[in-house]
Amino acid sequence: MEPLVLQPLFVWTTFTLISSGQSAADDSGLPLAIRVPLRQVARAEAPPRLPPDAPQDRERGGARKSTARRRRGASVGGISFVDMIDNLRGKSGQGYYVEMAVGSPPQKLNILVDTGSSNFAVGAAAHPFLRRYYHRSLSSSYRDQGRSVYVPYTQGRWEGELGTDLVSVPHGPNATLRANIAAITQSDRFFINGSNWEGILGLAYADIARPDETLEPFFDSLVRQTSVPNIFSLQLCGAGFTQNYSLGSATVGGSMIIGGVDPSLYVGELWYTPIRREWYYEVIIVRIEVNGQDLNMDCKEYNYDKSIVDSGTTNLRLPRKVFQAAVKAIEAASSTEQFPSGFWLGEQLVCWETGTTPWHIFPVISLYLMSENHNQSFRISILPQQYLRPVEDVASAQEDCYKFAVSQSSTGTVMGAVIMEGFYVVFDREKKRIGFAVSTCHVHDEFRTASVKGSFHGVDLEDCGYNIPQTDESTLMTIAYIMAGICALFMLPLCLMVCQWRFARCFHPHGDFADDISLLK
Repeated sequence: MEPLVLQPLFVWTTFTLISSGQSAADDSGLPLAIRVPLRQVARAEAPPRLPPDAPQDRERGGARKSTARRRRGASVGGISFVDMIDNLRGKSGQGYYVEMAVGSPPQKLNILVDTGSSNFAVGAAAHPFLRRYYHRSLSSSYRDQGRSVYVPYTQGRWEGELGTDLVSVPHGPNATLRANIAAITQSDRFFINGSNWEGILGLAYADIARPDETLEPFFDSLVRQTSVPNIFSLQLCGAGFTQNYSLGSATVGGSMIIGGVDPSLYVGELWYTPIRREWYYEVIIVRIEVNGQDLNMDCKEYNYDKSIVDSGTTNLRLPRKVFQAAVKAIEAASSTEQFPSGFWLGEQLVCWETGTTPWHIFPVISLYLMSENHNQSFRISILPQQYLRPVEDVASAQEDCYKFAVSQSSTGTVMGAVIMEGFYVVFDREKKRIGFAVSTCHVHDEFRTASVKGSFHGVDLEDCGYNIPQTDESTLMTIAYIMAGICALFMLPLCLMVCQWRFARCFHPHGDFADDISLLK
C-alpha cells in the first residue's frame, strides 16, 4: 500500500517517502517520516511523582539485589530452563519467533510465537517471503486429516490442510509430541518480507481454534502427552536486547520458558491478574492513566468488547473512545513539541538526530489490572521507549525514527508486543492467571523505569469486564411465535386464492379451459 501523503503542517517539517522495507506484523504499509529538530528543552530533574495513594513496591528482599542471587536458567520440577534462555529472535515490529523441528526426519523452521490465536500452522508451499517451508512428503510421520482450514487475522489470512506430525522445540523442553499442524498452501498479507519466520504457533485456547474447538491446540497437546506443566512465560526484549548482527540487521530476541517461570528474567515481584475467560488470554483493565492523570472513563469502555494479552500484535490497541481520550492526554503532556495528526494516527514517523530523542517530553501510560483479589488492582507503567516503536528500515546512521505504537481498535483492547517488551509475562494456565513483573531487559532512561506496583483498592472491579448481551430462550421463543404469525397472515390470502382457483376449475367448461392453456406461449 502506498503511504498516505499529508500536507506539511509546519514550516520546519520535512517529509521523506519510504522506498523500501516492511512495517509491523499488523501494519499494511510504511508511513512518511518527519525530521524534527530537537529544541532545547529543560530536562526533567526527577522522575514523575507517583499518585499520593501509591504504595511502596512489594519486593522480595530488594528487586535488583535479588537479581544477583538468582541463577540464570533455573529449573523447576526437573525441567531445566538453561537451554530456553534467549531462544527467541525477531525484529522490532515483525514478531518474535522460536525454532521448532517438525516431521521425521526433523525439518527446522522459525515459528512466530502468538498468544492471540490457537492454530499451529507452517508454510507448506513456496512463497516469495519464505526462505524455506515444510515438505509434508519428506516426513514419514505426517498424517493427513483430510480437512481444510481457513484463518483470518486483523490483517492477513491463510488457508491450508490439516494433519498431524511429530514436533519438538530444540531450545525448549526435552520432549517430542504429536501435534495438529496446518500446512499453509495459500495466504494473503500473512508472511512478512524479511521477518525470518515461516509459521505461527498459536498458544491460546481451543475455543478460538479453527475450524472449530475440537482441534486441540499445540500447548494442550504438549501438556497432555508430556510431563511439562501447564504454564509458560515470555520475556520479549525489543530494543533492550543486545543486537546480534550475525543473525540479520537489527535482530532482537528474548526468551520463552516452557513449563515454568525463570526468576533470573525479572526483578521485583510478580503480580497476577485472573484470566477472565479461556479463549484469548482475556484480562480486565480497571483504570488507565496518562502521566498519573486518570482518563475518567467508565471502566467498561476499557474492556469493550474484551481486553487481551497478544504477543502476535505489535501495538497497544484501544477501543475508539479510549484511544481518542488517550491520544488527547498524550498530546497535551508532550505539548513542548508539536506533531502533525498523522503521527498520532500511525501514518507518519518522527525522526531525531541519533541519541537526541527527547524521551522526557513523552508521558508514562499506566494500565491498572484487576488482581486475584477482585477488590484490588495493580499498575503496570509503560514508558515512551515502549509505545514509540523504532523503525530501522528508514533510519540512517545519523537519525532515530519512531512510529506511534498506540492505535485504534474495533475488537477491544489488545496489549501487544510493545507493551509486553517492558515486562516478564507469565501465562499460568494451570491457575488461570497472567503474571507481570519488570523485565531484566526492558529499555529505560535515567529518570524513569517500567514498573509493576500494587495493591490499589477498589469495589466490584470484576464488573469492569464487558459482557456480550445474551438473549434468553424465552425471548427467542417469543420472536419465533411472532414470525410464525406474520407468515400466517401472508399465507392466508394465498391459500384463499388457490382455493378459489380450484373451485373455478370444477365448474368451468373443459373447452374454455383448453383455450386458456393455449394462450401460454
